Amino acid sequence: MDGIHDLGGREGFGSIQGTSDGEPFHEQWETRAFGLAQAAAGDSDWSIDWFRHCRELIVPADYLTRSYFDHWLLTLAAQMIDAGYITLAELKSGASTFTPQPGLPPETPDEARAYVKNPRSYAVEIEAPPSFALGESIRAKISGQSGHTRLPGYVRGRKGTIFAHHGGHVFPDASARGEQKAEHLYTISFAASELWPEPKDRRDHVFVDLWESYLERS
Repeated sequence: MDGIHDLGGREGFGSIQGTSDGEPFHEQWETRAFGLAQAAAGDSDWSIDWFRHCRELIVPADYLTRSYFDHWLLTLAAQMIDAGYITLAELKSGASTFTPQPGLPPETPDEARAYVKNPRSYAVEIEAPPSFALGESIRAKISGQSGHTRLPGYVRGRKGTIFAHHGGHVFPDASARGEQKAEHLYTISFAASELWPEPKDRRDHVFVDLWESYLERS
């Protein structure tokens, strides 16, 4: 998907404003937003890729002016309305009309903490052999698509080298559509001078993890 979220390598947006204290949260509501998103992640019909796709649908004006965890709340609200868990009227009024169902108790704080701390792997078995070998020259495909993708715009059409192979992993483009598909995942080394004109004659490289269908032989 080509959208406002894909800002990697683009100029004109100023410097990145980071924090030096190393703290992930700076307001109490950010902690609650994180907890809500993690609790909702237990829905069997949702995935991290579906969440990212929905976040990428935020209109540009809101995407550029809302803070990071505000994105999360907006995305989660849209997902829950879409799934029928809440209504827009409930959000506007701040009053829930939900009737708790027997046998489905709310998740406890301890259960939510355990879910967050439980390491998750997206590595999966795949029968097909890898199409590319270590050290092989490749090119990232130039075409985008309407759905979710992890192929950043700044590497499309650019040449690189297979630096590492990680085996089969869940393919995010399909996962965002609710489909289960695995593809080989690689780390690609791009010369910085291949990506932008400024680093000409420098030895800097950028390493990007890309799925097999994003690549073609150069």
